[in-house]
Amino acid sequence: MTSSPPHSPLRRLTARGRDEAHRVASPLELFFDLCFVVAIAQAGVALVHAVAEGHAGEGILNYAMVFFAIWWAWMNFTWFASAYDNDDALYRVVTLVQIAGVLVLAAGVSRAFEQHEFLAVWLGYLIMRLALITQWLRVAWSSDGAERTMALRYAFGVLLCQVGWLGLLVLPEGGRPWVFLVMAVLEMCVPPFAERDHPTSWHPHHIAERYGLFTIIVLGETIAAATVAVKSGIDEHDALGELLPIAAGGLLIIFAAWWIYFVVPIHDRLRSNRQAFLWGYGHYVVFASAAAIGAGLEVAVEQAVGKAHISTLAASAAVTLPTALYLLTVWLLHSRFFKVGITQQLVLPVTALLVICCTFLGEGAVLAAGVVAGLAVVTGTTLTSRRAARERADRTDDGAEVGAGRGPVT
Repeated sequence: MTSSPPHSPLRRLTARGRDEAHRVASPLELFFDLCFVVAIAQAGVALVHAVAEGHAGEGILNYAMVFFAIWWAWMNFTWFASAYDNDDALYRVVTLVQIAGVLVLAAGVSRAFEQHEFLAVWLGYLIMRLALITQWLRVAWSSDGAERTMALRYAFGVLLCQVGWLGLLVLPEGGRPWVFLVMAVLEMCVPPFAERDHPTSWHPHHIAERYGLFTIIVLGETIAAATVAVKSGIDEHDALGELLPIAAGGLLIIFAAWWIYFVVPIHDRLRSNRQAFLWGYGHYVVFASAAAIGAGLEVAVEQAVGKAHISTLAASAAVTLPTALYLLTVWLLHSRFFKVGITQQLVLPVTALLVICCTFLGEGAVLAAGVVAGLAVVTGTTLTSRRAARERADRTDDGAEVGAGRGPVT
């Protein structure tokens, strides 16, 4: 099979190099992320309504299901693009089709939450998955041997899972959580199975950047949602005194969430498929909890102005629990690998525990949680700076002793 000209509108979909220099996110990928945040925002709004009305358990379950569909489609595209983005006309068109699919899914989120009607969500997911199958079939057509087998495994695995999701439409309501649990596990088994004999050539730096950018966008949406809620509370209820602590605490939490995530260069640790799968899958909790912080802040605002039918304790928990979950997950996924000594290792776990304890502080819970998160950043930065200063001093001392003819200190 002959290669297509480098500037042809249609080119073979062949693997890009894992060591490719200066690999960064493309404008199409950034546009893709922004459109996905529309669906995340809709899921957050629905979660706010469920929690504020006292249906937290049901709302969290629906949120987990809908968010999984959003996140999984985003993640599959991200890793595929890292390995096979050739930026030809067909690739762009198929990616835009995936964007259309997530917008259809977003349109069905409210019905999924309120009426347990998943048809629009399923159709949106179907559009996204068929587009991905098309991309994998292009890879199979453009390759041979183990790579072709890998691409076909992906295509048929995605197709079979999509058929399995029909259970959300045809089974009784009580069986849908079990359908979700089984199908979510099967979906996550497709990549390890497909890449068993031939891993894709995803780019570590590119993947780390893509995940980081999506984290920023989700945190930005969280700030936007909380700001709108505070503004509405002030305009409609003239409750500046009640809302100011929530706004200040929420801002501190989100600032700390950004700082803690980006304090370490994680791309150096993404060296194998096993590490990458665990890291990539774990971001379901990172993204979901980050978006849930914004929903929790909206709930806290509604409770403060008397619009929510829940207690102050429940409203506080809507903020503190996802915050603690975010802190723990980020620590587990990569922060802990860059901490030296028991003190540094305990900063984030202890902070998560203290944030949970803030739940019981009444109306000042959100502000207290924000202060605790901010202090964690200050503590971690101080410990890291001191360690770096000691290491520089040790290197200086070692160099002086070597220069004096005494050799390095052991």
